[in-house]
Amino acid sequence: MGVMNRFMNMLGLQEEEEIVEREGISDQEEELETPSFETRRNQRGNNVVSIHSQKNVKVILYEPRSYDEAQEIADHLRSHRSVVVNLQRVRNDQAMRIIDFLSGTIYALSGGISKIGSNIFLCTPDTVEIQGSITEILTEDPDYNRMR
Repeated sequence: MGVMNRFMNMLGLQEEEEIVEREGISDQEEELETPSFETRRNQRGNNVVSIHSQKNVKVILYEPRSYDEAQEIADHLRSHRSVVVNLQRVRNDQAMRIIDFLSGTIYALSGGISKIGSNIFLCTPDTVEIQGSITEILTEDPDYNRMR
């Protein structure tokens, strides 16, 4: 359109001020309507997160003494920290309540829970994946002793 505007200006059909105003308006409209390739590429690149960005990854070791401490464990999970929970110092009914509460928390956070020993559990947020399993050998089980 620049050539056409110059031609019309030479013939005296259009003034230069109108040309400048029209070109300025059309340039602004193009910038608003279609972002440049660089802008779109940069916007897409913002979704990429480096694997090595978390330098201070923590694993919390927790040994609750009552059900009241289950919320503290859940708070660690919400902060994207893995927690190893040792339930050997609480009664069985309390341990079941704690595991039920943590299971609900982990489900809500899309995390994972795995038993890694007798009354010991590994609870992880969604940023950590658990692979493999640990088989529990019940040495106190009378059937186990007969099989040996």
